[in-house]
Amino acid sequence: MARLRRVSDGKGDCGARSECIAWKKDGTIKKIMGRKPKLGCSILVGSITARTYSDQDYWLTTVVTEIIEDKGDYVKFKTGNSVYEWTE
Repeated sequence: MARLRRVSDGKGDCGARSECIAWKKDGTIKKIMGRKPKLGCSILVGSITARTYSDQDYWLTTVVTEIIEDKGDYVKFKTGNSVYEWTE
């Protein structure tokens, strides 16, 4: 199970779904690039299916601009406006 946490306030999500998304210029999905954060892609972490009575089903970041630390199953990275930690 993957876990995504924004360092500034601890918000994020966890679940079996973890997708590294590359985008086309028109804002549609170009390709899923794996489960782990990569430069130039967004990360989506959360539930594979809709959660019952939940206010959110997943968390999607903006594009990763810098990988600060990568230890395999732990990645600390920056987006345009936040720092995140991703674990699996």
